[in-house]
Amino acid sequence: MKNLKLTSFLFIILLLAACGSAQDEGAEDNGDGESSGGGGVDLTLGTGGTSGTYYPLGVAMAQQIFADVEGVSGASAVSTGASVANAQEMGEGNYQLALIQNDIAYYAVNGETLDDFEGSTVDNMAGMTSLYPEDVQLVTTKDSDIESIEDLEGKNVAVGDQGSGAEANASQVLEAAGITYDDITAEFLGFGDASQGMQNGTIDAAFIVAGAPTSAIQELGANQDIRVISLEDELIESLTSEYSYYTERTISADEYGDYGQEEDITTVAVMAILVIDSEIPEDTAYNMTKALFENQPELEAAHARGADMTLETATEGMSIDLHPGVAKYYEEEGISVE
Repeated sequence: MKNLKLTSFLFIILLLAACGSAQDEGAEDNGDGESSGGGGVDLTLGTGGTSGTYYPLGVAMAQQIFADVEGVSGASAVSTGASVANAQEMGEGNYQLALIQNDIAYYAVNGETLDDFEGSTVDNMAGMTSLYPEDVQLVTTKDSDIESIEDLEGKNVAVGDQGSGAEANASQVLEAAGITYDDITAEFLGFGDASQGMQNGTIDAAFIVAGAPTSAIQELGANQDIRVISLEDELIESLTSEYSYYTERTISADEYGDYGQEEDITTVAVMAILVIDSEIPEDTAYNMTKALFENQPELEAAHARGADMTLETATEGMSIDLHPGVAKYYEEEGISVE
């Protein structure tokens, strides 16, 4: 009897082990190269500060568009220091998607210009779509004595997070105007902190590079009237001539009319783009791109700039090569990818 019980016990153990082995093998491969234990790609999307435009758009993309795409096991958006940080994190494999300025994407892929990428490249970054113009906005309070960029000398100026795309743009604009960081007290602050600094009087002006209207400027305007300063024509011409990714841009005064802005704003802009890890499978990238455009109203609901994303402008200002899966979708929709 004891031998029978022992034999039965051993048989059960072997049976359970065999079942577990079969389940493990099934989890390893379901025939299409992806795990059946959740399956697909787990996406992390790098955005920007919570007071900018990247964050609400990125959250909508992750939570309402990409999470349910075939080939994706889950998606989340994280607040970051924006463009430069996003490029670096993508290069390290921490992000699979990122919102980024087209100039920073170009530098990252080609290892040019910015100290952050000089001599090194981000090899796994591919283009997905262009989104909207990012306006270089120099904002101050209406009661300040700053009425032009030259008036920044000797002032406390927020120039964006250290190493961010906004900081790169601020440095280029100042340099073109003949101003260096030695001529101002440069404060390396994100948009929200810059807005708060102007509210409490520790910051005199701030460079904010984002689609207008920008929530950080609106938050400031809710507490005191603002002035967004125009760049002079000569300065705009100098910037657009030296840097191919800058375009001249006019922001209607109506964008900030409720906050004291009285005149249209002339400035320059770069393009906000969405980039994707080039190692994501082609079919998954195709499905993600299809879902993005089919659910465009979700982006518009998240932020007004979401309305700017269209198939017709998907490749305008795209400064890096498209992912093959993305290009396939565009070609099917009749969009040139050359």
